[in-house]
Amino acid sequence: MLVLASGCVNTETGHPVGGMPFTKDTITSRYEKPVALLASATRVVLNRNGKLLVDNVVDNTFQAKVNQRNVWVKVADLDGKITVVSVQARGSMGGDIDLAAELSKQIALQLMAGPNQ
Repeated sequence: MLVLASGCVNTETGHPVGGMPFTKDTITSRYEKPVALLASATRVVLNRNGKLLVDNVVDNTFQAKVNQRNVWVKVADLDGKITVVSVQARGSMGGDIDLAAELSKQIALQLMAGPNQ
C-alpha cells in the first residue's frame, strides 16, 4: 500500500500552501550587492519568464507564475554587506528545483548585465 504524504509548505513570502513538504524547492544565493539591485534584477527575470503577481516592496518578496509553476522570491539583507536571494518554485506535484535553479542563475546574470538589459 502506497501512502502519499501531503501537508503544508511555507513559501518565501511567509504564506503556507498545500503540497508535498519533502521535495527540494529552494535555491539560496548570496551576493555582495545592495538589496535594491537584486530586487530590480528579480523583477526583470520574473517578468521575462512569466507573470509577476506580487511585488512587495516593503519586505522585498515576490510571487510569480512561470511555466504553470508558482514561484516565490525573497531578497533580504544579511549583515549590511551581503544580500541573500531565495528562489522557491513549486508545481502541483511538489518542488521544482530545476526551475528555481534556472531563475536563480538568471537573476545573477541580470545583476551582471545591469538594470537596463
